[in-house]
Amino acid sequence: MANVTIVYYSSTGNTWEIARAVEQGARNAGTQTRLRKVAELAGPETIAAKPAWQAHIEATRDVPEATPADLEWADGFVFGSPTRFGLPAAQLKQFIDTLGPLWSQGKLQDKAAAAFTGAGNLHGGQESTLLALQNIFYHWGSIIVPVGYTDPLVKAAGGNPYGISFSDGRGMPLPDEVLAAARYQGTRIARFAQILAAARG
Repeated sequence: MANVTIVYYSSTGNTWEIARAVEQGARNAGTQTRLRKVAELAGPETIAAKPAWQAHIEATRDVPEATPADLEWADGFVFGSPTRFGLPAAQLKQFIDTLGPLWSQGKLQDKAAAAFTGAGNLHGGQESTLLALQNIFYHWGSIIVPVGYTDPLVKAAGGNPYGISFSDGRGMPLPDEVLAAARYQGTRIARFAQILAAARG
């Protein structure tokens, strides 16, 4: 059985919802999973000024924080972040920057890797955020697993071939089509994690 780790940052909950759907898809495909958030860097005053941010922190208090060991354990991993000016959030990047020792030991190479993101509008930098995360995977020697147009669920969710993405809909719940596509992304990463785990074994 292969292992898949989902590492995400979410401020108000949408990226967390996608992360949980990705995990569900991976589990349904027969892998063991770890769902991990990264540490919050914003100060209490900044968070308190946005009630949804504070509420999300309280709601996910029991979600474990990611550690390098979670990626060493994994045969595949998926990173999720809201878009921040066309780039991943600083919170996720800070965690990524702790992974140099794993990278230097070759413990991130030959593992399946994918990403997902969201923004407040349709053209808010989703694709550039996904490509930025994939640039990191190139350096690690990971095997990037894009969703492409490999299933009609991808087009129904907006058709982003680089990874699942969404627009937050101004506070509205995420559409079922996006969550279904996220579950598909989890299933797809699980498939390739299993193939690569067998090849390494």
